Formats: sequence, structure tokens, C-alpha cells
Amino acid sequence: MALVNRSIALVDCNNFYASCERVFNPALKGKPIIILSNNDGCVIARSQEVKDLGIKMGVPWFKVQSLAKYHRISTFSSNYTLYADMSNRVMKIISEFCPDQEVYSIDECFLDLTGFKHLALTDYGQRIRSTINKFVGLPVCIGIGASKTLAKLANHLAKKRSFFDGVCDLNTVKPDALDGLFSEISVGEVWGVGRRTEKRLVELGIHTVLDLKRASPRALRKQFSVVMERTVRELNGESCIPLEEIAPPKKQLICSRGFGAPVFSLSALSEAVTSYITRAAEKLRCQRSVAAQVYVFIHTNPFKKKEPQYSPGRLVPLPEPTDDTRMLINTALAGLRSIYRPGFAYKKAGVLLDDLSPSGQQQKGLFDNMGTLQHSKSLMQAIDRINNAMGSGTIKFLGEGLEKQWKAKAEKKTRCYTTRIDEIPVAYAV
Repeated sequence: MALVNRSIALVDCNNFYASCERVFNPALKGKPIIILSNNDGCVIARSQEVKDLGIKMGVPWFKVQSLAKYHRISTFSSNYTLYADMSNRVMKIISEFCPDQEVYSIDECFLDLTGFKHLALTDYGQRIRSTINKFVGLPVCIGIGASKTLAKLANHLAKKRSFFDGVCDLNTVKPDALDGLFSEISVGEVWGVGRRTEKRLVELGIHTVLDLKRASPRALRKQFSVVMERTVRELNGESCIPLEEIAPPKKQLICSRGFGAPVFSLSALSEAVTSYITRAAEKLRCQRSVAAQVYVFIHTNPFKKKEPQYSPGRLVPLPEPTDDTRMLINTALAGLRSIYRPGFAYKKAGVLLDDLSPSGQQQKGLFDNMGTLQHSKSLMQAIDRINNAMGSGTIKFLGEGLEKQWKAKAEKKTRCYTTRIDEIPVAYAV
């Protein structure tokens, strides 16, 4: 049953990756910034200055390299260690303002501020913004509405309309004024409306958020799905999507990377796959799940049309669901050996853990050795504890290799300012 008079807030960091780089290099403030994907392949984040130049997300780096040089755009390799730590700091600060928090992504979270109505929520939002900026140095915008979908739209307005000064509370906007705002926003800005859905809605005469708000929920459910019906109801102030304070476990876990240089040998591919399955296994244990199947794949470079192409994959079932890295490595390597063919220049490899289920809920086999199972659990816990305390990769499997010549390129990566003692920034007094 829908809750009435809700106040849901969305706190979203502005241009998060680019803003993280600016925190440790103030000279970048106001300058255009591009963040590249793993292996420096394509654009995955842009500052507002780059967006204004018309450079799109996902465009290959080589296609905009000359343009970046012309406009003096500062370019960085992705530094996920830094970004994740900065995200954790932001989310911790936000949690001190409201106990009901759903971390939605690395740079945004929902809050249920319904119980804070005795406060002026716009002012409260400004307190959140100033606190984050003071202690972390990151700019954020906050949108508040009666539902998650309205909070998303409010956040969009907080960013795009200077009038709101970074905090937009739609619950304080009069109905006629609200309809006026919604009539100026494309329906594609609504949370969950992708490009294909937007195209279909436009064909039905639904061009703006206001058009969608006034549409019949039941009619759209018949033409789309129950999700679209829920979206329309949320636009009309009916809260249909609850806050999830504990993120649901993922149904699949994937780890894949492009190589810094073409890989030809099975041994090098084995090192990469071992490294990737190790990372995936860590994530698996973190969400307290076990996997029943491992999918492994390798790719040649599809952009080099003149070279022989080969992109196989193999799904390998496990004898029993597990989170033991050793068993997962053996299974992944068995799959790799079955699909490897010599004579190809491989550009990418990856693994996917599938058919996940909660740890500890599997039916034990008649001949299972409980001592062995407990040893496996204790060993994985010990490895995770050491790596969490001392840094990822402190304890690793020899099969991951030492040289790692296949490792993805990150030629423009900045330091891990907040997570490595030898890379902490130093300030000099003059």
C-alpha cells in the first residue's frame, strides 16, 4: 500500500569521477576533464565543460584525442580505488543526516526524510551539501519528492536550474508551477525511460514528463509493462518503489578487462583469467553468496577487421556451489583450455559467476567432508581479512602471475591519494 506525504531525497555527486580528480588538483577547477575506461579505451566520465563541447559518453578515445588536444582537455585513466574510497566517505557523511539510506550507486543515494518534516528540508539539504563539500570537497545536488521517481526529477532540476541553488524540493512547489516545470522536461529524463521506450512514448504523443504524468497508468501497462504503470503512479506522488537499506545480492558477478597489449599464449590468458576470477570470488564472498556455474570468454579485437577473429565462451558447471577461489580458478581454467586456439591475437578476457545462491543454504552431499568445507571457509576468510587490512593483492594466487604484461593500460592514472600511505598528498608551507 502506498505511503502518503513521503519526502524522498536523492543525493547525487556532480560529475563524480571528474570531481574526485579536482579535489586533489585544484588547478583543474573549471577546466574540461575526461576520464577513460579500463585500458584507456573510451570515455566513461566527463566534466560539464566536456559535455558542453558535445563529446558523448562511450566514444572511443582515439576518435576524440585530437579534439581533446585542441580544447586542452585534461585526460585521466580511471582510478576506481580512489573513486570508491571517496564514495564511501560521502555515504558515511550522508548516513549521519538520515538513518534511512539506500546507496543506489557509487555517486548517489536515496534518503527517506519523511520523519524530518519539522525541519525546512531545503535548508536541511543545504546543510548536507555544505558538510560534504567541507569534509570531502565534492559538489552534490539534492532532489526531494514524494517518490523516488520524483526525487530523481527534482535532482535533475537542482542541477539544471540555478534558481534552486543545488536543492530542489518538489513537495513545496505548487501544482500549477510543478506542471509547468514538467512540461519543459523531455520524457527521456524520467527514471527508467530509456531511448527505446522514449521513442515508443513519443510515437504515442507523450513528449514531456507532464504528458507521461497525465497518461493512463493502466493503458500504458498494457502497451509496456507494470514498470511503466508504476512510473506514472510515482510521477503523481504515489510512492511505489520502497527504499532498500540493504542492497539485494547480485544474481551474476562479472569481471573482465581489455589487455594492454595483444595476448597470444595460453599461459598469459591463464594468468589474466586467474586474476579476474579471484576478484569475482572476493565480490561473491562479500555478498555472502556461492556460485554454481562459471562462464569464461576470450575475444580478439573486433576493430581490427583484417586480423583473424575469434570470440568463444564456455559455461562450466561446478560439482557443487562454492565461494572457494581455488575451486573457481580450476573451473575457469578448465573452460579456458577448452576454448583456447593458438594463432589469434586476444584483446580481452573475462569471467562470469552465475546461478548464485545464499551461502550456507545448500544441501550437503552424503559424502561431503565437513572438515574440508570448514577449512575452505576459514582459509578464504583469512585471505579476505589480510587483503582488506593490508590492501588488495597482499595475498594472491601464484597463477595470477608476477609481471602481468597483459595488464590493462592506465598511462594517465593519478595516485591513490586516500588509500596508499606512500601516495598521500603532501602540502608544503611557503
